[in-house]
Amino acid sequence: AVRRVSLKKMKSLRERLREQGLLESFLEQHPYDLASKYFSRIAVEPLQNYMDDEYFGTISIGTPAQEFTVVFDTGSSNLWVPSVFCSSPACRNHNRFNPANSSTFQSTNDTLFIAYGTGSMSGVLGYDTVNVAGINVYNQVFGLAETEPGDFFYYTPFDGILGLAFPSIASSGATPVFDNMMREHLVERDLFSIYLSRDGQGGSFVLFGAIDPYYISEGISWIPLSAETYWQITMERVSISGVPVACSLGCQAIVDTGTSLLAMPVPAFQNLMETLGASSNGEISCEAARKLPTLVFHIHGRRFPVPARAYVIESSGFCSLGFQGMDAPTEEGELWILGDVFIREYYVVFDRANNKVGLSRLP
Repeated sequence: AVRRVSLKKMKSLRERLREQGLLESFLEQHPYDLASKYFSRIAVEPLQNYMDDEYFGTISIGTPAQEFTVVFDTGSSNLWVPSVFCSSPACRNHNRFNPANSSTFQSTNDTLFIAYGTGSMSGVLGYDTVNVAGINVYNQVFGLAETEPGDFFYYTPFDGILGLAFPSIASSGATPVFDNMMREHLVERDLFSIYLSRDGQGGSFVLFGAIDPYYISEGISWIPLSAETYWQITMERVSISGVPVACSLGCQAIVDTGTSLLAMPVPAFQNLMETLGASSNGEISCEAARKLPTLVFHIHGRRFPVPARAYVIESSGFCSLGFQGMDAPTEEGELWILGDVFIREYYVVFDRANNKVGLSRLP
């Protein structure tokens, strides 16, 4: 009833393209609207800042099992993988599900469309046995991708996505994997927890149904959700040395493992870059980066620090800040995305039983 999925941390797409001298031309050809994930009227893809996604785990689908590497994404709700019906370049060099090879597959006439920042994917829905860390979820609905336009997926080391957000944002009304785990009492508790390692360290995981006591030596701060769609919470402000530098009137924040960086409204991003002495696109000299201050996120009356070592990204002798601006107004005000830059500093518990997020600071 308690199962752990080990996550692999791999070199990001940004690093690999930079090493090959392809980064600048790739970015020009693939402009990306970060906010589209949260404000499209259709279900949207979970890969926020697709250039830096690094953590992937393995699942299997079908009988006998067909293996796929997926991003466990708390910012979306659908499970989908490439299928043999897909001839897009991005599908041809990834594992593709073949329903003809599974004795437990059930087809449907239902279609799936998920919008991307740089295009879209489309496909059909089917049902089959999905195995996650030894847990068999029978008759799980999932998407079989038939098209994956654009070529950025061609370079990614993962095959598909397993969404861990709420059913309310699932495309085509598909029931998320974890909801079926809860419904069928396949997990000890109606929660899952995530640990993302820093730098090149191993040991990252998603733990279904339990909280690992090893990672909560400093206790857990519980934060109620402000919406049961994404894992959304209310944040009071962001400060440096006690002085507010962003979100000074309060804002909404989404804890999202499918976003690598810390994303914020463009004005806040520009102000923060100026305050920290970085260029307009977040680049900074590595010497200056070593002297940067700690950012403190004030959430539910508590302080959650993120030191410079967490938000400075060094790759191939270049340094940049792990922040990104986005144009994402909400009815509640500003929206921030607390991605992997934030999550790496905390063991995070996603509690569906009580609709809360738990944060425990890591040493």
